[in-house]
Amino acid sequence: MTTINEFFDEHGALSSIIQGYKVRQAQVDLSNAIGDAIASQATLIAEAGTGTGKTFAYLVPALLSKKKVIISTGTKNLQEQLYTRDLPLIKNAIDKTQDAALLKGRSNYLCLHRLKLNGAEYIRLEKETLNEYSIIKKWSTTTHTGDIAEVSSLPDNAKVIPLVTSTVDNCLGKDCSDYQDCYLMKARKKAMEADLIVVNHHLFFADLALKESGFGELIPEVDLIVFDEAHLIPDIASEYFGEAISSRQLDDVLSDLSKQQRVSLKDADQIHLVGEKTRQLIADLRMEFDIDPKRGDWDEAISQKNLMPLLEQIHQQLKQLLAVLQVHASRDKDIDQYAEKLLAMTETFHRLMDTKTPDVSYWYETTRRHIVLHITPLSIAKRFSAIVKQSEASWVFTSATLTVNASFEHYQAQMGLQDARVIEMESPFDYPNQAMLCVPRYLPEPHERSIASHLVDISMRLIDASKGRAFILFTSHYMMREVARQVRERQYKDILVQGESSKSSLLAAFKSQTQTPLFATGSFWEGIDVKGDALLCVLIDKLPFASPDDPLLQARIKDCKNKGGNAFASIQIPQAVITLKQGAGRLIRDSDDRGVLVICDNRLLTKQYGQTFVGSLPAMQRTRDLDKVVSFLQEIE
Repeated sequence: MTTINEFFDEHGALSSIIQGYKVRQAQVDLSNAIGDAIASQATLIAEAGTGTGKTFAYLVPALLSKKKVIISTGTKNLQEQLYTRDLPLIKNAIDKTQDAALLKGRSNYLCLHRLKLNGAEYIRLEKETLNEYSIIKKWSTTTHTGDIAEVSSLPDNAKVIPLVTSTVDNCLGKDCSDYQDCYLMKARKKAMEADLIVVNHHLFFADLALKESGFGELIPEVDLIVFDEAHLIPDIASEYFGEAISSRQLDDVLSDLSKQQRVSLKDADQIHLVGEKTRQLIADLRMEFDIDPKRGDWDEAISQKNLMPLLEQIHQQLKQLLAVLQVHASRDKDIDQYAEKLLAMTETFHRLMDTKTPDVSYWYETTRRHIVLHITPLSIAKRFSAIVKQSEASWVFTSATLTVNASFEHYQAQMGLQDARVIEMESPFDYPNQAMLCVPRYLPEPHERSIASHLVDISMRLIDASKGRAFILFTSHYMMREVARQVRERQYKDILVQGESSKSSLLAAFKSQTQTPLFATGSFWEGIDVKGDALLCVLIDKLPFASPDDPLLQARIKDCKNKGGNAFASIQIPQAVITLKQGAGRLIRDSDDRGVLVICDNRLLTKQYGQTFVGSLPAMQRTRDLDKVVSFLQEIE
């Protein structure tokens, strides 16, 4: 049997399938550490600097082990890339017979029941949605997988998608008349039979927390679970280990109830009448908040806006609807299923009326049309560590950004994995020669109004020097829009700005239009890979501390202080360091790349905690002189 070292050897299997292959010792060492964790059923946390080759480093021991494996990625795009590009390459070199499956969340699969249900309501659909529905209907007669991604003519935000896919709340499960033909169940069945399953973190934790039929059965049977982009897990797990209910969820279930009643219980108009009154009250709740999207403390909102009378009205109305549904119990199994869903949602809603439970945060967020109410645990450590300990599998957590100042302590505490093995692999890139870090002189403090004009001046100078091959990254949408506006007014009309087009089209335009800088915020700080001369400069406007208005962060800070801790040192700084490392990681993506990272925040040098940030970044050349930055960029030319 081939060993890990033999596979990565300069004359090994990998060299035969990759042209110009060179051994990277950090990759081999990481792969062996993962192999050891698999052999001893251990838990491993591994930071692998950019360029280590962590994907192959975990795929090789996973496939060589011949065990049942789940690999979870940070996003759906990474999931597709891993399954269609990286996995086949390694699988063909090791064992073509090992069966792999790609499993997505339920909202990616056509729901035959909802296709028919909304087909019966065809006349009520808007014109645009009607056209989309016709496309889906035609495609539904030819698809074998039911994966909506096959319909390339539909945009990601097509209005028809929620109408023809299911949610946990409106899925009828085994009682559905289309259960035998359900594409989601078929995909899950295939995954359960596969040797290796590729999922994403949202799906993994949604199914883990909700104990749905998928992972409720799947996780105990696997031997190895690998989390790529593992730095994302604490926030994603918190979301799914908590509870949430949205006005949209309630509205969708009430709307589906009315549709089903008109189809199958035409003599039960009271279901529709009580449901419509409930929908109106839920809409009234959203109207109590400003039209602009916002997040806030739910307990404070109840008190300040005197919401309790309205909440009690909604709760009473939901109970009345459940009573009406009870009268018609057993007449229609679909109606019965909706009644079960509504009962669970009513219980969650009732829990959100009592905001005194310890160790959780009650918070809300609004969109233009809806409101989402959350109950989120302040820490996942206890619950997650129990899951890991109860499992007989090996667990591997890997990312380029897990340490803070060379320590895993923050991540281990977040995850409850203090006993895990840890390994840090530095990037093989020659940062002192490939990259330069600049904190420009004479900057005002980040909170001062004059910072915008300085950012405009610096941005324009960097755009000139890099010939437009620059990412100008911001911590707020407001500052991004303001600086982009002034840059356009003063010189550059042709710039790319997040929000003016989709993320994928912006990235494609940046790569193809070689002299067009990109102005962006959070979603472009990670998961973006631009190699070579297409990107020579990354500017970051300031240290990415999370917004102090974030209600979940506020609750965690308050809890930390109540326990005698230093919230700034133990929560806010580590979180910001990892975010900064992600943003900085956009710059050097290959051994031949060169470029400059410019951070426009004096606090890196004037505050003691600045040393933690600088110490967590790669060892680049350092300067405060923009002239040297310009010279460095000109040398690249």
